[in-house]
Amino acid sequence: MRFTENGTVEIDNYLAENRIRPIVLGRKNYLSAGSHAAVKRGGRIYSLFSICILHKVNPTEWLVDVLKRTGKTPNPELCRLLPRNWKAEREATLAEAA
Repeated sequence: MRFTENGTVEIDNYLAENRIRPIVLGRKNYLSAGSHAAVKRGGRIYSLFSICILHKVNPTEWLVDVLKRTGKTPNPELCRLLPRNWKAEREATLAEAA
């Protein structure tokens, strides 16, 4: 009944279930990941792709650009390559070009 008191609370968990569906469907595949470390790396990739989707960033486009720029970007500036910051920087660059 919490949703009747707060308009931001969903009536059901349909949206949350849809967000985790790819992870649940892939669970059997993770058994053959090779090691616990490999599963952790996969989880990090899933997290980054989920953040891309949350910020309406094309994950493939983001990953290609980030892989090209990672070696040239100093460690203190790596946060610029996170999806939210990457999108803002890209939009600013496109606005300047227009």
